[in-house]
Amino acid sequence: MEATGGWSIDADLAFEPLAALGWQSEWLPWRTRDVDWDAWDAVYLAATWDYPDDPAAFVDVLTAVDRSSALLVNPLDIVRWNIPKTYLRDLEADGVPIVPSHWYERYADCELSDEFGNFGSGRLIVKPVISTNANNTFLIDSSTGHPVYRDLAATFAARPFVVQPFIESVQEEGEYSLFWIGSDFSHGIRKRPKAQDFRVQEEHGASIEATALTAELVTAGTRAMAAVPTAPLYGRCDFVRDAMGELRVMELELIEPSLYLRMDRNAPRRFAEAFDRYVRARR
Repeated sequence: MEATGGWSIDADLAFEPLAALGWQSEWLPWRTRDVDWDAWDAVYLAATWDYPDDPAAFVDVLTAVDRSSALLVNPLDIVRWNIPKTYLRDLEADGVPIVPSHWYERYADCELSDEFGNFGSGRLIVKPVISTNANNTFLIDSSTGHPVYRDLAATFAARPFVVQPFIESVQEEGEYSLFWIGSDFSHGIRKRPKAQDFRVQEEHGASIEATALTAELVTAGTRAMAAVPTAPLYGRCDFVRDAMGELRVMELELIEPSLYLRMDRNAPRRFAEAFDRYVRARR
């Protein structure tokens, strides 16, 4: 990203331990023009949260990196797979529990009022198939007025979207994020939305806390990461608990996740060492 004001970014915490291993690191917005990617050893996607504004241009840039001598981290095939949230269907087909989801190409294809009964839920989440940071995400209930439906129709007139039941535990228990660095579980956090909100991003006022994760969570995360088509260097699994107490994947972020390195004092070193091994093994 070029405009990073108001965002919580801590990927640079890995710069010092990377330097200790012989790496020189520098921020470079992905929209930067005329970059000689051959001049770089590796390109790590760290905070590209504006890519949904132009995903085709984003992929074009990453394709140019992939064709150069620089190593793209994570690999291009993972990025392509992970950009649309339809990757959740692949996880579900592989036996990974996800938040129940119905997929639509455009608003005219969806009878939204029917979805309350379809899911047996009094509230629904409607969000784009390609998005970050809860942008253009709507929480609606059966009493939601017509102005919101007009907004939905305008937002998704020609934009693929997904409808999900709202998972009520988000507002009390919160959402868990588990981080993998290399092939190993690294650390975890819990995110809770502010009062009267449902968004768990800190940019929207949510609270973030380091937390000791149960074996149940780590096992669920390990299962989800194993379903990724190509082993990534890093990834983040987001989980919520449904009304029956089952953990379900909300998101599996492999492109640009904040790894919340600041929440575990050993995480920056852990990332640097894994990055060093990963890149050197592939060059």
